[in-house]
Amino acid sequence: MIKTAFFDTKEYDKASFQKYEKTGDLEFKFFETKLTEDTAELAKGCDVVCVFVNDSVNAAVIDKLYGYGVKMIALRCAGYNNVDLEHAYGKIHAAHVPAYSPYAVAEHTAALLLTSIRRIHKAYNRTRDFNFSLNGLTGFDLHGKTVGVIGTGKIGKIFIGICHGFGMNVIAYDAYPAKDSDITYVSLDELFERSDIISLHCPLTGDTKHMINADTIGKMKKGVVILNTSRGALIDAEALLEGIKARKIGAACLDVYEEEADIFFEDRSGHILNDELLSRLISMPNVIVTSHQAFLTEEALNNIAETTVNNIRSYFDNDGICDNELCYRCGNIENCKKARKERCF
Repeated sequence: MIKTAFFDTKEYDKASFQKYEKTGDLEFKFFETKLTEDTAELAKGCDVVCVFVNDSVNAAVIDKLYGYGVKMIALRCAGYNNVDLEHAYGKIHAAHVPAYSPYAVAEHTAALLLTSIRRIHKAYNRTRDFNFSLNGLTGFDLHGKTVGVIGTGKIGKIFIGICHGFGMNVIAYDAYPAKDSDITYVSLDELFERSDIISLHCPLTGDTKHMINADTIGKMKKGVVILNTSRGALIDAEALLEGIKARKIGAACLDVYEEEADIFFEDRSGHILNDELLSRLISMPNVIVTSHQAFLTEEALNNIAETTVNNIRSYFDNDGICDNELCYRCGNIENCKKARKERCF
């Protein structure tokens, strides 16, 4: 029996995972609390911890889990910036879900864009009060506009396809451009200078943190629309707010926020929000914030559960070898196993 402790669990997580307990080789414990140094003790007696984007899997947490005999960190998400993989190396194996539904995230990005530029959210609120005035609802056509896509992995490519469907001109930047593709790659500076709309689909690394900052915003067109459904820390939120106040940024659509860990995924409607920066962003008429829900479709939840369970079984059935393992050893964190076909440690 493989015992797994789930942290930061919501009802939709339970629904998608519980059906796998019926197979008999898995036992799940679901905890609503996030994984931290203080809550790691809940994993005692478990072989695996299953974590999400806002769980903290730093060095101190890893040491505690290792001491409790935990053998594997199973991320039920694609991003892994919240896991200290360097410290985990040699102690605990980690695996992620590299692709659950890239369509879900790409389509949500498009939905945010359309909602923003056609003022759909404002029209919805007006008509509920029987206000059918069109004043202040003028938008603009997507057709013929230039969109700059940063990150051309699966999600980025699907979003590019959606943009082509609207008749948009697409330029892109990626540190590792896709080979044999018809994507028009440009430098970051050129992308910032030419784009009417900028959409972020890259991972959060030391190089990409705050890639949208005061300097890069200064290079952008006046009225640029910025979309982020990737990781909050790709954007310096203070610089974003200043760009909005200066009328440099025409609109911002954010499904993620750098300091979201203690805010998102919970009902805060009865509380005073202590994050003044987020409060000010939400108060702006040209800002739309959703609560990290871009992934949230039935298809994505089913794929996340299936891949996570397969990762766990693969590790325990194949002597520690898992196709989706994240390993710090050779520097190629996501793909080293495919090259060696052996245990990382």
